[in-house]
Amino acid sequence: MTRLILSTSNIMTGGPSIIRKPGADRSNLELTNSLRSNFLAAQQDYSPPVSATNSSPGNSYDEDHSLHRPQASVWTTRQGSDYYIPTIDWSLSGLAEERSQYDITVKLFYLPGADVKDRDTYTKDAVGLVLKELGVESIDLLIVSFPGMSFDGDCEWEADKKNSAQGNDEEEIASWPALEELHNQGIVKKLGLAEFGSEKLSRFLAKVTVRPEVDQVNVKDCCNVPPPLLKLAKLERIELLTHNDCTDILPSGTLRELLGQGVRGAGVLSESKRGLDGMKGDLTPKWVVKYTAVVRDRGVIENKGYFAVAELKE
Repeated sequence: MTRLILSTSNIMTGGPSIIRKPGADRSNLELTNSLRSNFLAAQQDYSPPVSATNSSPGNSYDEDHSLHRPQASVWTTRQGSDYYIPTIDWSLSGLAEERSQYDITVKLFYLPGADVKDRDTYTKDAVGLVLKELGVESIDLLIVSFPGMSFDGDCEWEADKKNSAQGNDEEEIASWPALEELHNQGIVKKLGLAEFGSEKLSRFLAKVTVRPEVDQVNVKDCCNVPPPLLKLAKLERIELLTHNDCTDILPSGTLRELLGQGVRGAGVLSESKRGLDGMKGDLTPKWVVKYTAVVRDRGVIENKGYFAVAELKE
């Protein structure tokens, strides 16, 4: 089994990120576009330029790229069972100023199909990669997003009611100690949840030791934060934040397209049973982590990016 570790470069300096207006559709375009851009940049770094004379008349840029794409082994790195796509130069990691100058927020998405029993490992691995990338020893806020959760409805009351029956309370509570451990070690200052309505949040608070201080919800369809949730958050002193993230942020089909042999793919995965043109096997996305480092006194995002991990059973 191979663990695929996908990463983006600093999408704040590597090119414009997707800026969503309030009420915009939830989307994973920022993740997929930044991954694709990072793969392409790494390939270009290790490839000779394609001259106009070598390009076939009428070929698009994407077609030329797929024809002259370097072997994956040139721009990726294997370390034991881990496979970094693309290679990460950790010497280029780190923030420009002292750690005290930043607010660092991390959001971890547990993906559908990933083993619940392994969430402890997923959590520590995700936070560890972010700490290494930013060159820090702690983060300010860690928000966790569980699969199967949403905040959709024709009105805020309906959204809150539907939310109460979503997800899996037992699995969510069983996953929380991994975050509590990071908090107790001082690695994470505050913990948070995503997409928890009033009933879900109330049940959760009664079962955990280290209480979440943040609840992040998407209210695109119901327009407003439900009054019961507002009341509970005020009573329990929990900060409510809104977001436009997609819960199922990296479906298996999307990942296969990103890594496949198509004109916009990275050329890592094979599309044939024999695997002559790349790796083959069953691909399962496990988790995605999104991180943001904001310079406190200026309110400017200096560094923003993603890591995504999947397992390939060859």
